[in-house]
Amino acid sequence: MSTIQTHPTHPTRPDWLWHFGVVAFVALWWGLYHQLQPLAEWLTAQLPVERHSHTGEAIAFFLYDVPKVMMLLTLIVFAMGVVRSFFSPEKTRALLSGKREGVGNVLSAGLGVLTPFCSCSAVPLFIGFVSAGVPLGVTFSFLIAAPMVNEVALVLLFGLVGWQVAATYLAFGLGLAVVAGFVIGKLKLEGWLQDWVREIHSGAGTAEMPEGEGLTMVDRYRLGIAAVKEIFAKVWVWILLGIAMGALIHGYVPEDLMVTIMGADAWWSVPAAVVLGIPMYTNAAGVIPIVEALLGKGAALGTVLAFMMSVIALSLPEMIILKQVLTYRLIAVFIGVVGSGILAVGILFNLIF
Repeated sequence: MSTIQTHPTHPTRPDWLWHFGVVAFVALWWGLYHQLQPLAEWLTAQLPVERHSHTGEAIAFFLYDVPKVMMLLTLIVFAMGVVRSFFSPEKTRALLSGKREGVGNVLSAGLGVLTPFCSCSAVPLFIGFVSAGVPLGVTFSFLIAAPMVNEVALVLLFGLVGWQVAATYLAFGLGLAVVAGFVIGKLKLEGWLQDWVREIHSGAGTAEMPEGEGLTMVDRYRLGIAAVKEIFAKVWVWILLGIAMGALIHGYVPEDLMVTIMGADAWWSVPAAVVLGIPMYTNAAGVIPIVEALLGKGAALGTVLAFMMSVIALSLPEMIILKQVLTYRLIAVFIGVVGSGILAVGILFNLIF
């Protein structure tokens, strides 16, 4: 993911106008968000389809979820862009460099929650951590947590299944990132990095990170807008594809088939969900509509969340990018450790919920 850069400039509008604009935007967003359901129903009613037919159900699902997810993504990414302006990648690397494993794993996993990255977008920052001399296991904790336990996934899960499930997902996801990174670190696999990365890693010291110029609140607003433009441009296609898939599942896939594949009584459902999810690629926002559709068809919560975790933490495109940094052996260890954790999380969720 490219770093959004900005420099303090003299605003062309007075600061109070920016503050008023942000407040007005949030108020407008809130009012429109609560009208999405009736608007989707009205639009579906204008089409020549029976509302409760398979096609009608799929269309209504699509017309409601597309603006819902896009609006949530816009607001959350803007807010996180502003927050991230206080916490640059350079400061992140400086904080993690030299930290002891264990403490560093917890810290990097926590930072991963605050970064709105998909799995592929987190890889460049992962490379930066390794290059800065951050312990390998600590960097993996970030790589796992950044896409899997981010604010988009948590907010959407909260709206979909309630705070109890969202909080449990947060705890399990953080635990998985911390434990998996700690295990990888204890295996001492630095020799399995690609040669050029290993040379940088072995010779890297903890660099002194200079403090950047002070930013005004208007500059931070601009960073939030830039973050929306950049991230939205990268993920909107995947969101549409994910919602379209969710709509097809919601409208056309028979409930008994989904229960057979991902039902709580099928012992093989969690492993099958993980295997099915790895070849796919989307982000948390894109996979949530699929999760919603699967849950609506009676699939077990733990199985569906295992599918979600595998899609966003072990995607095939992510592995292709990581091949530029890791050898096949280290990628295999990464998949094995994280995949085992996802299996455990899925099984535990099915037992708890």
